[in-house]
Amino acid sequence: MRPLSRTLGALIDELAAARPDAEALVFRGERLSFAALRDRADALARAFLALGVRKGDGVAILLPNRPEWLIASVAAAKVGAATVAISTFSTPREIAWTLQHARPSIVVTMEAFRGRAYLAAIHEVVPELARAEPGALRSERLPELRAVVSIDERRHDGVYAWADLLRRAGEVRERVLTAAQAAVSASDLCYVLYTSGSTTTPKGVMLAHGGVIANGFDIGERQRLTGADRVWLAVPLFWSFGSANALPAILTHGGALVLQESFEPGEALALLDGERCSVYYGMANMARAILEHPDRPRRALAGMRTGLTIGLPEDIQMTMEAVNARELCNVYGATETYGNCSVTDAHDPLERRLATQGLPLPGMEIRVVEPGNGRPLPADEVGELRVRGCVTPGYYRDPEQTRAAFDAEGFFITGDLGTVGEDGRIRFRGRLKEMIKTGGINVAPLEVEGVLLAHPAVKQAYVVGLSDRSKGEVAAAAIELHEGATATAEALTAFCRERLAGYKVPARIVFKKRDEFPLTATGKVQKPRLREELERLCAP
Repeated sequence: MRPLSRTLGALIDELAAARPDAEALVFRGERLSFAALRDRADALARAFLALGVRKGDGVAILLPNRPEWLIASVAAAKVGAATVAISTFSTPREIAWTLQHARPSIVVTMEAFRGRAYLAAIHEVVPELARAEPGALRSERLPELRAVVSIDERRHDGVYAWADLLRRAGEVRERVLTAAQAAVSASDLCYVLYTSGSTTTPKGVMLAHGGVIANGFDIGERQRLTGADRVWLAVPLFWSFGSANALPAILTHGGALVLQESFEPGEALALLDGERCSVYYGMANMARAILEHPDRPRRALAGMRTGLTIGLPEDIQMTMEAVNARELCNVYGATETYGNCSVTDAHDPLERRLATQGLPLPGMEIRVVEPGNGRPLPADEVGELRVRGCVTPGYYRDPEQTRAAFDAEGFFITGDLGTVGEDGRIRFRGRLKEMIKTGGINVAPLEVEGVLLAHPAVKQAYVVGLSDRSKGEVAAAAIELHEGATATAEALTAFCRERLAGYKVPARIVFKKRDEFPLTATGKVQKPRLREELERLCAP
């Protein structure tokens, strides 16, 4: 049943009333019911009010996947503040930039995580912190910042300890929180999620409460979620895939969230199996690590059923086998489209879930246009995907980028290539900026990668365009072979020639080991860096 609530705070209240004792959140040895989650969020929300946090403020969260992330986000939502999600992979320079751009009133963080010192980075931006009384901060560079809160047991100068902050909840009566929460509407900001793109600095994507709840529910419906489902979540909550997708999808259906602080395949297997998780959220590189882990053969993963991923058909098939999610759904979307705008149905035939990204979600309109001029294209013709409906109201404190992100008819310009078929289903074909133009003809890297992955010796394939004097660009492929397999560049070229038009066949093929691919902090191959490497390797 679709939830009645249109804000994140109200949704937690609704669940606490309907299913007070049902498990909402699992993290290591900690288990929170919906009633306990509401109570903890209410206490923190009253503490926020005691600090002077008000509607329209920002609460920055710089934490890995932990209960405090969700509690702080719900507390912020209840007082009308937006959660400003900061990547745990951020460098000190990136943390400084984000804080100065977002201008939050509170930062919730920890001293350090996985070798990254967050409090030290914050002290660089806010040197006054070391001398301030907790809650009485006055910063020259961040004048809106009232307090930095740490979840560590150890106390730090100038920083509010989580437990000490919670004691301030007693200063604010329940009716004051009730009034503050009543003033929050579906159109108010729930999240500001920073995403990298074509610009030199990240963009803060604004997502409103109503869209988060409604679109999250529709994503859950495509997965056929119920209150009995349990989502395993190791993808970061600071991603839209976590906070604007997995979180509202499971919460709007009354299920449980099983958090993994950060991805590690052995621990993931233990959680998936021991907690009888039924829903997988992850990428192909995570599934492959799970599949190849020595513990995989002794883990039945009997509870697994569905979930979300994206990739080539081979990636999705592999993921199903890796985690036993036979009703896994394929998706298309972006942070600006509240995570997903198109999702296959868990009960769609396998071939449909492998080859398409499904039908647009309710309220989503997706069209394909000719890149450059915006002319609508007919069904099944590849062009740029544009989306209208449940999309971001814009970029935080950036009206210029907001204007540039939409066309004259209000469609969000995705920068992605794809088709809308006669059947209305979306088929993603890659990023427009990754398109290779060889001899004036467009080549989609995703198509060439799919052919290469069909070769039995090929484990991974990544195709980029390299500069060429006569053709402008030519396709080049970086290949990882399966362990023990052999294949030559000539053999793979011949394999491609049998299956692709000549202009699509890679002109250069380079073999790499797994650890030789340039990766992002989340384990995805960085194609711009790969292109630079191949340009050097293949230079005449």
